[in-house]
Amino acid sequence: MDGNSSRIAERYRPGCGRQFQACIPRGCSCCGAISADEFEAFDIAEPPASAIANAYLRARETDPKSSFGDFVAVSERVDRPLATLLKMVVSDGIIAPSFDGDALEILRSKKGGQYLVLQIDPGYEPPEFEERTIFGFVLSQQRNSRLFDAGDIADPVVGRLTDSGKLDLLVALTTLKYTQSNSIVCAVNGQTAGVGAGQQSRIDCTRIACHKSDVWRFRQHPAIRSLRFNPSVKRQDRINWRVRLIEGSLDAAESAELDNVLQTVPPTFNGALERPWLKTLPSIVLASDGYLPFPDNVREAHRHHVGIIAHPGGSTRDDVVTQTCRDLGITLVNTGVRAFHH
Repeated sequence: MDGNSSRIAERYRPGCGRQFQACIPRGCSCCGAISADEFEAFDIAEPPASAIANAYLRARETDPKSSFGDFVAVSERVDRPLATLLKMVVSDGIIAPSFDGDALEILRSKKGGQYLVLQIDPGYEPPEFEERTIFGFVLSQQRNSRLFDAGDIADPVVGRLTDSGKLDLLVALTTLKYTQSNSIVCAVNGQTAGVGAGQQSRIDCTRIACHKSDVWRFRQHPAIRSLRFNPSVKRQDRINWRVRLIEGSLDAAESAELDNVLQTVPPTFNGALERPWLKTLPSIVLASDGYLPFPDNVREAHRHHVGIIAHPGGSTRDDVVTQTCRDLGITLVNTGVRAFHH
């Protein structure tokens, strides 16, 4: 487990009554995070019977390809519905403040008794300074205890923010805090939709995050939702096939294999041709852990139906970035806070 996983489930109340409930850490970056509410997932017979189970499922559905073999962090008591969901998927462990007895019995049986279950003390306060030894050097830094709140996004530089936009921004900014720098996070409907983390170039982060958010939304496309897999195809393989079809990246051998995977092979799904469909959906928000140094990030975001952008600001090109947002009709927020995580 990454050392940040124990802190990523901290309670999060941005002033809109919501609570940050679940995330899926993977390596040094977060695969998905949510605050609450609804999202229809695939291959689940019935909706989860509890809020925390729904939160986990939605967080995992942000990027189910990457969260294969995840470590789960939640901010609420683990109940039977959540434990039942975890029993179904490939997961390495969970950390939470408490567990119901029947939930623990389910988790004890996972992975032949090797599933890692950790309990965190919600009242624990870590030391003010963190230390890390790298190749004989000891690095010491003050712990990042700052939480993003409504005050950080109160005054947009361009445009106006809706209540839903504020929630999405706070989810995206909070996710950035625990994601490897450089990072871009896209969010919509109270959950992350795409994370581009740890790239050398911020425009590459933007492209990755926006591409993942496109895939996330295209998974709700009628052509993808109507796919019917043969019963022998495992759940994770179904996820991977959907993503490959959306991306249009099947080679000749994989295309031929579709006859064994699907009950009926549909016409080719072409994301480029279906892109106008994305504009029928709500726009998404995009947040950056560092300032956007060039307007190319804004133009790339606009191509993916981003309606709100938040970044720290402070670049010598802030005026150009601001004008580009104004020209493209994108709301812009300068938070004044860098969220680098190393």
